[in-house]
Amino acid sequence: MSGPILILGATSGIGAAALKEAQSRGVPARAFARGADKLDATELVEPFPGDALSSDDVKKALAGTRAVIYALGIKERLSMLWEEETLFSETTRVLLPAMSEASVTRLVVVTGFGAGRSKSAMSSIERLGHRAVLGRPYADKDRQEALIMDSALDWTIVRPVILTNGSATPPTVLRDPKTWRNGLVSRSAVATYLLDAIEDDLDIRADVVLAR
Repeated sequence: MSGPILILGATSGIGAAALKEAQSRGVPARAFARGADKLDATELVEPFPGDALSSDDVKKALAGTRAVIYALGIKERLSMLWEEETLFSETTRVLLPAMSEASVTRLVVVTGFGAGRSKSAMSSIERLGHRAVLGRPYADKDRQEALIMDSALDWTIVRPVILTNGSATPPTVLRDPKTWRNGLVSRSAVATYLLDAIEDDLDIRADVVLAR
């Protein structure tokens, strides 16, 4: 299939790692982020400044693409402890109908271990600590996952465990909920899976956990 991959959140974290991985494979990518104008345009990278909460921006970004990697994140801040978080669900409510309208069906979304049904794989102590620090962002990731699972798209939900800046060694993909566990995994390793999932049609309409 022709056309670039649209990477939402392409200037930092896992999104930046996915952009780098796409370049290393010779896969064209459209790099969407508010600060995308700081990226250098190349034969493989098309910077696309935009706001993921803007339906117009997202619709324009989707034109001519063949798949979407959603890797938006938030900056860690003290106010996460008490402020309601809505970015993940709100941007997903913008993205899903825009993808349907653009006839782009493949969506690979990064959430995190502890979101959705992976919460049940945490120990009681892990759940307490996770809820205390990340309860509000992950409540919104729960809402986001529910929206995605209810859609008709060819989605994959990807839940990395604790992230590191290590090498791009391919991660362990935990597909059976009985095997889900916490641990460490590098952003670069997650990026290898994201590109594999699109290029090889992996885990369509499934949710996985990624660990080292």
